[in-house]
Amino acid sequence: MLSSKRPLLSLLAVALSLSGDMMRRVVAIAGTCQRSSASGFVSGGRSAAGVRQGRNLFSLAMKGPPRAVYGSRVGASAAVSMLGSPRLFSLSRAATLRAGGGLATAAAALMSTASPVAAEAQAAPKEKFRKDYMPLERTIQEVQLDFNLQEEGGTIVTAKLTMSAPSGRGGDVFLDGEELELVSVAVDGKPLHADVDYKATSEGLTLMSSALPADRAFELSTAVRVKPELNTKLSGLYKSGGMFCTQCEAEGFRRITYYQDRPDVMARFTRVRVEGNKNSVPVLLSNGNKVEEGDLGDGRHYAVWEDPFPKPSYLFALVAGDLGSIKSQYKTMSGRDVKLEIFSEKENVDKLDWAMDSLKASMKWDEDTYGLEYDLDLFNIVAVNDFNMGAMENKGLNVFNTAYVLAKPDTATDLDYERVEGVIGHEYFHNWTGNRVTCRDWFQLTLKEGLTVFRDQQFSAYMGSDAVKRIEDVRGLRARQFPEDSSPLAHPIRPEQYQVMDNFYTSTVYQKGAEVIRMYHTLLGTDGFRKGMDLYFKRHDGQAVTCDDFRAAMADANNVDLSQFERWYLQAGTPTLEATGTYDADAKTFSLKLKQASHKLLMSTLCPECTKPTPNQEHKDPFHIPVKVGLLLRDGSEVVPSKVLELKEAEQTFTFDNIPSEPVPSILRGFSAPVKLRYEYSDEDLAFLMTYDTDSFNRWEAGQQLAQRLLLSLTKKAQTGESLPELPKVFLDSFKATLLQDTGDKSLQAYALSLPSSSTLAEEMDVIDPDALGAAAKHVRTSIATALMPELKAKYESLAPSGPYQKTGEEVGRRRLRNTILDYIHSLKDDAAADLCFKQYESADCMTDKVAALSCLADIPGPKREAALESFYQFAKSDALVLNKWFSLQASSDLPDVLDRVKALVSHPDFTLKNPNRLRSLVSVFAANMTKFHAKSGAAYAFLGDMCLQVDQINAQVASRLVGSLSQWRRFDAERQALMKEQLLRIRDAEGISKDTYEVAARCLG
Repeated sequence: MLSSKRPLLSLLAVALSLSGDMMRRVVAIAGTCQRSSASGFVSGGRSAAGVRQGRNLFSLAMKGPPRAVYGSRVGASAAVSMLGSPRLFSLSRAATLRAGGGLATAAAALMSTASPVAAEAQAAPKEKFRKDYMPLERTIQEVQLDFNLQEEGGTIVTAKLTMSAPSGRGGDVFLDGEELELVSVAVDGKPLHADVDYKATSEGLTLMSSALPADRAFELSTAVRVKPELNTKLSGLYKSGGMFCTQCEAEGFRRITYYQDRPDVMARFTRVRVEGNKNSVPVLLSNGNKVEEGDLGDGRHYAVWEDPFPKPSYLFALVAGDLGSIKSQYKTMSGRDVKLEIFSEKENVDKLDWAMDSLKASMKWDEDTYGLEYDLDLFNIVAVNDFNMGAMENKGLNVFNTAYVLAKPDTATDLDYERVEGVIGHEYFHNWTGNRVTCRDWFQLTLKEGLTVFRDQQFSAYMGSDAVKRIEDVRGLRARQFPEDSSPLAHPIRPEQYQVMDNFYTSTVYQKGAEVIRMYHTLLGTDGFRKGMDLYFKRHDGQAVTCDDFRAAMADANNVDLSQFERWYLQAGTPTLEATGTYDADAKTFSLKLKQASHKLLMSTLCPECTKPTPNQEHKDPFHIPVKVGLLLRDGSEVVPSKVLELKEAEQTFTFDNIPSEPVPSILRGFSAPVKLRYEYSDEDLAFLMTYDTDSFNRWEAGQQLAQRLLLSLTKKAQTGESLPELPKVFLDSFKATLLQDTGDKSLQAYALSLPSSSTLAEEMDVIDPDALGAAAKHVRTSIATALMPELKAKYESLAPSGPYQKTGEEVGRRRLRNTILDYIHSLKDDAAADLCFKQYESADCMTDKVAALSCLADIPGPKREAALESFYQFAKSDALVLNKWFSLQASSDLPDVLDRVKALVSHPDFTLKNPNRLRSLVSVFAANMTKFHAKSGAAYAFLGDMCLQVDQINAQVASRLVGSLSQWRRFDAERQALMKEQLLRIRDAEGISKDTYEVAARCLG
């Protein structure tokens, strides 16, 4: 793609080559652009919006508009974790959740009357604001759809929509619609005439009030043609291989038929008829219950579905294909039998059992924990290869990325198993928190996503280890959401404005949103939280509501004031909590002073780092922060068990009485709030907490703080060119003691031995220095391996498998700990390390151990590396998900030529830009490889720019997510800043760039 950097005079110069009326039109357009400072052409300068507007107006004048690219939804966290080793890059599950439906059908006779909607120039993206929400005067009440699926030539979708009488004065009615070919439109059976009764544009269909009954309901009938076989955006109705599939959240339904495509329009889909070829699509699925099916002759058949519950359009789903399945059933707590079925391509049916077990466990947990029972007779899940998100909770027909359904020991890692279980739970839990009660508008997205992520975290903790799950969630939050909160992409969990909603399926909305829900739970307790949930469902079942409605239910159910808590929904950024402790030996009291920022003065005087300004928010008011603390005496006894302190002011002091001697405070237990804690612990204090703290999370956290302190100190020395010293004795002793433990949860032990991630460490630096961070991490790892090699090898050997593969918590912990140790051993990159890794690779009886060994070998140049990679490729090439791991392992390597290898892999015959999983497995994983992606040459930035521009032409949702890899460009040194900014400008100003990608690039630039 060529950058569009022409100044105004260039536009005028082009006009000189024209004649007559065309020249006058171009000059007039140029004059309009020059007069409008909003268009960016002022005083010889220009803004991106101005360039885009001028370019599009010029194209319109020439009757050759640029290609309109309509957005799709991007996920909370773009890259799916393709790996499974504790050292390899992985992204948030909750981050990777979301996707849904689409449809099509009608009479073949209508096709001959089709008249395409005229294409229009793409205007600069318009911003939407939460404050501007207005309910519609007329809304769709009932929906009937008919899809005549065709393999090629287009699919006809006919819709009959019953629309309500106007609530006010009435007027024109607008229906969203994108990339639809209008075939016919009628009101109450009467055909309407273009430009007289209706107007169709590239954004939708406007019904003139003169064509509508003024004071009663009416039936709108439309027929449109869509082309799912050409839909590479994977939004609306599209084809994945031979399978028809839909994805409708957030705004994909408008790519299927004309509709009021917003979540507050909740209609009953009383009849959805799907017709297709019996051989190519023998399975025909949609929402709700199947009420009819039959043969039509000529090799075609049909099925009719009815969903008895009102739903917004984003929850619609259709799947049709040649699929295999497994079946089961579940008896609900009221004694109803629910039929369960999970579909996939036939060759993958043997990988569905774990998903079915997870589904039934989810249904039981939701009944036991929240009293919530499934409400339909059927629950179907379909696994789809080509999918933008992780999964989609469409009512009764969940559609999943194959990465979150398929699992068996020789193709899926322990991490894959955990994610399948968690994502299955997440989408099932949406049946109540998202479907039965949904969002009034998309600004409220965290209402369903933050709440449901919290619920799936609870479920996963119940199914496994609460402590391990909490550590995993906080690690993910710090690695992904904290950096987002400190970047130009920062936004509150309830955004105030957006251009393309797909760009706000973010870690902030999902993961931080879940932390906000967890704070309700911390403040109110388990019983109080349940009371709030019960009231929420009692008040709002069947409604589209707001975050304020949820907060009100929690407050009213517990008779508490949560008005200040709204600031978590209003303000972006990660608060910093500064704590100081004072012991009064005479009074036997311990005072804990807590500070947070409340305004600019406090930010500069009390706590300079507290809740820094974020885009559009210079001022920050004090948050309502639950701080869970405990006090321990030096003999290891706990003198004050966990207690929740409620910090509401900029500064508060809490005093504990009857403390016999100076304690060591354990602050922010269980990570009770998403903040950065600052407390002046000594190294000895941290070592003490690692041993004696009764809170499992804070025991782990003490070790992380000790390691972080060391790594940041070494990073500063590396920046000055100093030789790096030996590791402190207190650190090595603590590490060794943790390594040699023989009791307790081995997963916890593995996490205790793991170092903080580079992205977590980068958050503590004013200017990120990837080279120095990499040097410090390498020094610590190799120093540990050198100093403790006998102990590491002995522990590794003691953890060898004693029998065949088992999927138990104990065995998962054993594998996790053993592979963490292997990672330290391999850091020396000598022949002995290569031999040990290769031995494990060859003897591994499960994908977890095989991938862990290969991830280490990928860092060690030599014949064993090449042999193992070739062997793995031969095994993986027939399995798409395993092959994704092969790409990811190479993209995450720390060898110096990684970029060249990644570029070569882009040309590999098994690589494609059209499959989001494959693209993310290589490009997104490489972009998370901090030292290699941020190499000083900037070549990796240019590579990412190339990828973004290519992918944007195929799938704007995925492309816009790639741009986010450059979002922290201002946090780096001036040289890297300039190189990243160059690519952001290149992307933003590219000809024909999509609205999705433009918005992210423009927000990054500020």
